Amino acid sequence: MQMAKEAGLHADVLSSVWHRGADPADDLPPLRRAVDAATAEGVDPILAVWQLSGDTPTTAAERAAFAAYTVALLKALPDVHTVIVDNEPNLNLFWLPQYDAAGGDAAAVAYVRLLAATYDAVKAAEPGTTVIGGALSPHGSDDPGAKRQTHSPTRFLEDMGAAYRASGRTAPLMDELSVHVYGESSRVPPTLEHPNSTSIGIADYAKLVRLVDDAFGGRLPIVYGEYGVETAIPPVHAGAYTGHEVVEPVDEATQARYYRQAIELAACQPRVRMLLFFHVLDEVPLAGLQSGLYYADGAPKESARVVRDTPVTCRR
Repeated sequence: MQMAKEAGLHADVLSSVWHRGADPADDLPPLRRAVDAATAEGVDPILAVWQLSGDTPTTAAERAAFAAYTVALLKALPDVHTVIVDNEPNLNLFWLPQYDAAGGDAAAVAYVRLLAATYDAVKAAEPGTTVIGGALSPHGSDDPGAKRQTHSPTRFLEDMGAAYRASGRTAPLMDELSVHVYGESSRVPPTLEHPNSTSIGIADYAKLVRLVDDAFGGRLPIVYGEYGVETAIPPVHAGAYTGHEVVEPVDEATQARYYRQAIELAACQPRVRMLLFFHVLDEVPLAGLQSGLYYADGAPKESARVVRDTPVTCRR
């Protein structure tokens, strides 16, 4: 949390992974320590509650259990005022099934039900809490016949909107909508637009706003819930890592330039409330994400200074 503050970050997301039979009391000790550390540094703690696909909450009883678990964590963590409901439900890693037997959408319909149940439970118990929905992956195939079944964020938002309207619900589903905005690889800058594809990046703000407004009406604020660019590890820091790299990373300077561009783009997008970098600190296994502002040994990358020093103001 000290590193986050030193890099100029104002918020940090803490994860809690729900599963069938999960007891919030078991998960609270590390969350309390993290929340206390964040508040001590003036960093706003955000709670993200999600599951892996083997524990997808698709029944009414499971949705109620997920919502109750989320409420219990929020009640026990009074310094947390924002919660993200689920993570990348448009990917089969986190949500199954993605499609029904006829090849129609199943994930968006079921996720809307979970989001509605959790929103209502949170607002009844902690009405001042901001509920963020979506947390969508920026890419997906929209192919129900694929071995790895996924939805693109474009199609998933359309399907969410259709499910919301079909439900007859008039209350909101969420207070803000989150999309993860990674490029197709770490070599893709945040300035790349996707006018002819179903992917969504930071430069696709106008397309995203149209999709959100068509799906839900009103003017939902937007959160860029994850953005990251992986760096190569110089030999001086290599001892802090394990395993082997599985993607083609970029150098420190490129990551710093892309992070500056991301901040400058988001600052000029009126509906965007937050841009969250994934991570503060690199993951130790090289098969994971080395997209942090700091190397795994704690040494700052160039991006830590750039993120701290880039004004969050629109210069157009």
